[in-house]
Amino acid sequence: MGTPANIIVGSHVWVEDPTLAWIDGEVLSIKNNEVHVQTSNGKKVTTDRSKVFPKDMEAPPGGVDDMTRLSYLHEPGVLQNLATRYELNEIYTYTGSILIAVNPFQRLPHLYDTHMMEQYKGADFGELSPHVFAIADVAYREMINEGKNNSILVSGESGAGKTETTKMLMRYLAHLGGRSGVEGRTVEQQVLESNPVLEAFGNAKTVRNNNSSRFGKFVEIQFDKTGRISGAAIRTYLLERSRVCQINTPERNYHCFYFLCAAPHEDTQRYKLADARSFHYLNQSSCIEVEGINDAEEYLATRRAMDIVGINEEEQEAIFRVVAAVLHIGNINFAKGKEVDSSVIQDDNSRFHLNTASELLECDCNNLEKALITREIVTPEEIITRTLDPESALASRDALAKTIYSRLFDWIVEKINVSIGQDPNSKQLIGVLDIYGFESFKINSFEQLCINYTNEKLQQHFNQHVFKMEQEEYTREEINWSYIEFVDNQDVLDLIEKKGGLIALLDEACMFPRSTHETFAQKLYTTFKNNKRFVKPKLSRTDFTVVHYAGDVTYQADHFLDKNKDYVVAEHQDLLNASSCPFVASLFPTLPEESSKSSKFSSIGSRFKLQLQSLMETLSSTEPHYIRCVKPNNLLKPAIFENTNVIQQLRCGGVLEAIRISCAGYPTRKTFYEFVNRFGVLGPELLEGSNDDKIACQKILEKMKLENYQIGKTKVFLRAGQMADLDARRAEVLGKAARIIQRLMRTYIARKQFVLVRRSTTHLQSFVRGTLVRNLYECMRREAAAVKIQKNVRRHKARESYLLLQAATVTLQTGLRAMSARKEFRFRKETKAAVHIQARWRCHRDYSHYKNMQRAVLTYQCAWRQRLARRELRNLKMAARETGALKEAKDKLEKRVEELTWRLGLEKRLRTDLEEAKAQEIAKLQETLHDLQLQVEEAKTMATKEREAARKAIEEAPPVIKETPVLVEDTEKVNSLTAEVDQLKV
Repeated sequence: MGTPANIIVGSHVWVEDPTLAWIDGEVLSIKNNEVHVQTSNGKKVTTDRSKVFPKDMEAPPGGVDDMTRLSYLHEPGVLQNLATRYELNEIYTYTGSILIAVNPFQRLPHLYDTHMMEQYKGADFGELSPHVFAIADVAYREMINEGKNNSILVSGESGAGKTETTKMLMRYLAHLGGRSGVEGRTVEQQVLESNPVLEAFGNAKTVRNNNSSRFGKFVEIQFDKTGRISGAAIRTYLLERSRVCQINTPERNYHCFYFLCAAPHEDTQRYKLADARSFHYLNQSSCIEVEGINDAEEYLATRRAMDIVGINEEEQEAIFRVVAAVLHIGNINFAKGKEVDSSVIQDDNSRFHLNTASELLECDCNNLEKALITREIVTPEEIITRTLDPESALASRDALAKTIYSRLFDWIVEKINVSIGQDPNSKQLIGVLDIYGFESFKINSFEQLCINYTNEKLQQHFNQHVFKMEQEEYTREEINWSYIEFVDNQDVLDLIEKKGGLIALLDEACMFPRSTHETFAQKLYTTFKNNKRFVKPKLSRTDFTVVHYAGDVTYQADHFLDKNKDYVVAEHQDLLNASSCPFVASLFPTLPEESSKSSKFSSIGSRFKLQLQSLMETLSSTEPHYIRCVKPNNLLKPAIFENTNVIQQLRCGGVLEAIRISCAGYPTRKTFYEFVNRFGVLGPELLEGSNDDKIACQKILEKMKLENYQIGKTKVFLRAGQMADLDARRAEVLGKAARIIQRLMRTYIARKQFVLVRRSTTHLQSFVRGTLVRNLYECMRREAAAVKIQKNVRRHKARESYLLLQAATVTLQTGLRAMSARKEFRFRKETKAAVHIQARWRCHRDYSHYKNMQRAVLTYQCAWRQRLARRELRNLKMAARETGALKEAKDKLEKRVEELTWRLGLEKRLRTDLEEAKAQEIAKLQETLHDLQLQVEEAKTMATKEREAARKAIEEAPPVIKETPVLVEDTEKVNSLTAEVDQLKV
C-alpha cells in the first residue's frame, strides 16, 4: 500500500481526516515532500507526500464486489468501496476468498429466502454477488468433492452480527445436506433451537452490544459419506466467570439472572427472589433493564427453548434453583469475629440468604457457613482448621458462586450435545467458529487478555492462509513470483504463551500464597523490560501494555491472580457433592483419590491455552474459510457508516493485513481486455491490426518501460505504484490531446467571430441604404392615403344611417316572434315533465320487484354451489394425499438408481485402471527377466572362456601356481546367477 511518487498537480487523492478517517480532494501544489490538497468539503490540507494515496476516478459508481479488483488497493480505497456498497444495501463484499459482512441493523429477508439458496447452490465462487451462502457452498463442495474437512471462521467485534451470520450458514448447510433428525426436527434446527438457551446463560449486555456472547463457540456439523448431516456438536471456550461476581455500569450480568427475577410470581416466591436491584451480583451496575428486551417474556421463551432441546421439567427446576442460589450467595456478607482473622455472618439479612441458598442447593446450612469462613489444612501429622478474615470469606463466597455457575454452564452445553446427537462414524465435518473479536476498553482485565490472545492465534492462522492464497493465485496464472513476507505475530504469541511468558508468570504468581498483583506486575516489568511488544506505562504501578497486531491494549493487573485460579476448594467440593439434590451433586462428582490428594495447581490461563491449542489443531486439519463481520456504527442503527469505526475493525479483523500481503506481491490485477481498454491510449498504433489483447498488453508495458510486472494466463499483474504511474502517463497523453482539441476549438471560435463581424458590416450598409429608400416611399404613400381616407369617410356616413333604420326594424320583429315561441315552449315542457314522472315511477316499481327476485336466486345458487365445492374439496384432498406419497416414493427410487449408477461406473473405472497397472507390471517383469537371461548367458560364456584359459595355463605353467580359488569363485558366481534366473522364471 505504498504511496506512488508520481502524484502531480491536479491529481485526485485521498488524505487523512480526523473525523472521516479519509477524505478525497485535488492536489493544488507540491513543494518537496509537502502536498497541498483542496478537499471535497472545502478545506485546504497540507500533508506529507507519504500520507497521500491516489483516488481511482474511473471506479464503478456502485463499487466492486471483490476488492482485489480495485485499481488502487489501499486503505481509503477499501473504505470507500465498502461505504458505497453499504449505501446500496450491498452488505457483502469479497477480498479474494474472504467475505466481509457489514451489519445492516435491519431485516433483509430477500437475501436469505429459499430462492436465493437455490441460486447459490452449486454456483462457481465469484459467479454471483458476494454472499454468506457462497462461502458455505464452497465449503460444502470442497468437502464433498475433495473429501476434506472444512471450517468457517466468523469473527468480528461485539454487535457485528456474528451470531446471525452463523445462523445463516447453518440454514444453508441444512438446505444442502439436511435430513430429519429426532422427532422430526433436523440437526441444524436442534442447534439453532439451542441458541436461546446458550444466550440466556452465556450472553450479557456489554458496553458495545446488548446481547454479547461471553464465551467462544465452535459448532461441528458432521456429515455422512453421502453428504447428509448426521450429527453435530457444540464446543465452548472460556466462559467469562468473573462476570458472575463483578460488573460495571453500563453492563449487565448474564441474562438468566434478570430473566429469573422477572419470572411469574409463583416462581419468584418459590425461589425467594425479589427485584433484581436487591441482589449484590446485579446491583453493582445501574443498568438493570435493557431497551428492547422484556425479561419476563424472555424467561418464558427460555423455558420453552429448554423443552425443545430436551431439558425436562425436573432438570429445568434444578437449573433455576442453582441460578437463584448463586444470587442468594452473593448477598451473604461477613463481619469480623471475636478471634483474630476470623469472620461471622454479618446480620439477619445475610443469615436469611445463607439459609435460602442452602435450601435451594439442598445442603446443610451449617456446613455451608463453615465452608465459607473456614479452611482445612492437611498436614502429615494432623488436619488444621483455620478461620478466614471477612475479606478472604468474601473471596471464598465469590469463588463458590463462580464455580457453581461455570459447572452449570458446562452441564447445559453437554446436555445440548447429547440432545443434538453426535455421529461417531462421521466421515467429514464443517466447523463454524463464532468467537469473540478483539477487545480494548478503558479497563481491560484477564478476560480481555485471553480474548485478545485468541485473536492473535486466529490472526496468525489467517495470515498464513492469505499468504497461501496469494501463492496459489500466482501459480494458477503461471507467473514468476518471489517470496512474500508478511507480518508474523509470533513474537506476541511468545510473549503470552511461551515458557516464561505472561501466562506462565501468572501461574507462578498464583502458586505463591503471598503474591499480590503488585509483585506480579513488577515481575512482568523485570522479565519483559527489553521486549518490544511489552510496554510499561509511566504513571502506573500495576498496569502493562501489550502491542497487539490490532493495536496497543493496556491491561490492569489488579484482579489477574484471582481470575486465573481454577481450582475448586475442597470444602466447597465436599459440601456440594453431599447435596441431597441429585442435580447439584452431579455438578460436583467425587474426585478420584489421586486427584483429590494431589496439590497440582490448575489455572484458567493454562486450561484456556490447551483449549486454544486444540482448536488450532482442529482448524489446521481443515480447509479454512473466513467471514469478517463489521459493525458500521456504535449506535446500532441502519444507514449510518462511521469510517473511523469501520477502519479500526478492518485492522483488528486482519483485512488490511491481507491487503498488505497482497500489495507485497502484485496488488493490481487487470484482465487483458480491461487493461487494453484503459491504457490503449498510451499506444494506439500498437493496437492496429492486433486482435490478441495479451500481445497488446505486452507491447504497451514495453513501451512504458515498466519493470517487475508479470503477465499471466488471463491477467496483467502490476507491482504497487505501477498503476498510478500508468495512470499518470495516461493523464499526460489525455492532457496533450485535450490541448490540441482546445487549440483547434479556439481557432474555430476566432474564425467564426471574424465571419460574424464581416456579415454584420454588410448588413449595416444594406440597412442604411434601405432606410433612405423607405423614407422617400413613405412620403408618396401618405399622399395616396389622404385621398383614400376622404372617400371612405363619406361612404361610412351614408352606410351608418342605413344600418340604424335596419336595426330598429329587426328588433321589433324579433320581440313579437320570441313571445309566440316562449308560449309554445312552455306547453311542450309541461307535457314532457308529466310523461317523465310517470316513466320514473313505473321503472322504480318494476326494478324493485326484479332486485328482490335476483337476490333470492343468488342466495339459493350460493348455497347449492357451496355444497358442491365441499364435496369436490374432499375428493381433491384424498387425491392429493395419494399423489404426494407416490411422488415421494418415486423421488427416493430415482435417487437410489442414480447412486447405484454412479457406483457402478466408479467400480468399472477402478477395475480398468487395475488391469492396466497389472499389464504394465507384467511387461516390466518380462523385460527384467530378459535382461537377466542375457547376463547369465554372458556369464556362462565368460566362465567357459576362463576355464579354457585356466586349462591351458595349468598345462603350460609349473605346478606351483595357485589360481584354482579364483576359478572356483567364478564358478560359484555363475551357479548363483543361474539359480536366480530359474527362480525368476518360476
